[in-house]
Amino acid sequence: MVVLGKETEHSQIIQAIRELWELLTEEQRLFLITHISLKNLKKNEFIYHENDTPEFLYCLAQGKVKIFKEGIGRRSQIVRMVKPEGFFGYRAGFANDRYSTSASAFEAVTVCQIPLSVIMKILHENNDVAIYFIQQLAGLLGHADQQTVNLTQKHIRGRLAEALLQLKNKYGTEENGKTLASNLSREDMASLSNMTTSNAIRTLSAFATENLIAIDGRHITLLDEEKLHKISKNG
Repeated sequence: MVVLGKETEHSQIIQAIRELWELLTEEQRLFLITHISLKNLKKNEFIYHENDTPEFLYCLAQGKVKIFKEGIGRRSQIVRMVKPEGFFGYRAGFANDRYSTSASAFEAVTVCQIPLSVIMKILHENNDVAIYFIQQLAGLLGHADQQTVNLTQKHIRGRLAEALLQLKNKYGTEENGKTLASNLSREDMASLSNMTTSNAIRTLSAFATENLIAIDGRHITLLDEEKLHKISKNG
């Protein structure tokens, strides 16, 4: 196990929360860095569970995280993917509510943990930080509105094309600029697209036959992004 020195750990934290860090006074930075911590999690390990009482605001320092909710018959629905250096898990804390979703690691991840009491103190002192999180929440609300339309009105092909493009926008590609850097299981791909696993497999195969994508195990390469955008837009 590699043990990080304090300077290295602080550098990793500051890089992950840099947008927030730039809004803080020197006194607030010292207060925050004293209380923030890094947590490493293994693949599929939970960061928090639905109905837990929130204790922290989280920021993704490294890896990939999914936010999901269990539905009827314990079927899992991915609500969104956390972008790198993105904050998550704080809505419930700000609302004095329990978590309505769960969060877990797609792969080995590192997250920053900020106690809610710490971030609330800073929010009360710093209007710029308060406005920053209002903007973050407004963005999430807009995403939720769009996601509702996508999942209820788009056909299977449109939903899957949308999911593939989302993965590229969130996590980027490998060096060739076309192969997705995120290698989701077919079950997770189905959950992200609100369809059964069998439908996800069939639709991916159809996209491959049409030369829209290439499939090599869990590796998916986008061959015709323009057509995928059209399929996503037209639903």
